Amino acid sequence: MKLIEDFIKKESSSGILLIFATILALVFSNTPMSAWYQSFLHIPMEIRVGALHLDKSLYHWVNDGLMVIFFLLIGLEVKRELLEGHLSSLSKIALPGIAAVGGMAVPAVIYLIFNRNNPIAVSGWAIPTATDIAFALGILSLLGNRVPISLKIFLMALAIIDDLGAIIIIALFYTAELSIVSIVVAGIALAVLITLNCFGVSKKAAYFIVGIILWVSVLKSGVHATLAGVALAFTIPLTAKDENNQPVSPLKEIEHNLHFWVAFFILPLFAFVNAGVNIRQISLSQMSGSVPLGIILGLFIGKQLGVFSFSWLAIKLKLAKLPKDSHWMQFYGVSVLTGIGFTMSLFIGSLAFADDSVFQYTDKLAILVASFISGMVGYLVLKTGKKTQRKQEE
Repeated sequence: MKLIEDFIKKESSSGILLIFATILALVFSNTPMSAWYQSFLHIPMEIRVGALHLDKSLYHWVNDGLMVIFFLLIGLEVKRELLEGHLSSLSKIALPGIAAVGGMAVPAVIYLIFNRNNPIAVSGWAIPTATDIAFALGILSLLGNRVPISLKIFLMALAIIDDLGAIIIIALFYTAELSIVSIVVAGIALAVLITLNCFGVSKKAAYFIVGIILWVSVLKSGVHATLAGVALAFTIPLTAKDENNQPVSPLKEIEHNLHFWVAFFILPLFAFVNAGVNIRQISLSQMSGSVPLGIILGLFIGKQLGVFSFSWLAIKLKLAKLPKDSHWMQFYGVSVLTGIGFTMSLFIGSLAFADDSVFQYTDKLAILVASFISGMVGYLVLKTGKKTQRKQEE
């Protein structure tokens, strides 16, 4: 339980830091500092080793490079939860699993209803399907003991499954033209990683060295580079023995060491370089377009509707149980919080619309608006929900 509490505390702190990074990005984008901000995003950075040449802007290095570490952490969390955590049995995975399916399906349908006739806009269907665990847990942290730990664990498990769903979506729907040579190299690197795991190798450096080769080859292959982080994570052993034949957990050690850097550096930097929308150039009429409306309604209405209705049905059919010490109003409040898409929604948006200006940045602003509304409404429901329950008990 201490591991869960530490995780929630760290994710909550990260969520608060993400808010400040987002505000800072918006300030820079809507003041005379806008030119400096754009120059910062497009700082050229290159790595050249012999014939290997990687030349990208800072913006792309963050999204294609640093976010690989974020996805590595997600992969480690998913693997640990599947093997020994809150996703390790059918009874444990039932409610968050069913809720996550509803929370991904309904928002996608809502978005497609608005954009089904636009061949460019339709590729953004996955934008409103994600939940930002850092932001959502950050909101829950403001409520203290008003929210039982069981609901926090439910939200964490749901968000992890959401992230796994996002990974699958990225792999299946957001890949460019493939390079056969690079895919072969990536396949060989992955085979080496699996072999290391099978032989019980506990040296973390061995996995990282081969992991870098895997990342570069995936980056060059046309498959999105962040998937290399997930593939690497699933090959790192949960249990092994060191050179002294003592039991160790390379997975838990790496997960613990990465949490700080992801929570307090990578995600805030990602928010800063992706959330900078020039609001002054966006009109209300533009925000009433099919793309921003599909995103806002998908995140705010679709997420809560999908999570709550699918969960209600699963509980009524006795496929799952309502989290311990919670009531339906609290559960609804948490369902609303799943509409905070932010990090993953912005990331998927950058894949769906490679040209950020194709919809005049209304897609990004829609993500911020929907996440803000979901956070505020979810907070208010959870804050008043406890009082309502007390009045009923009296």
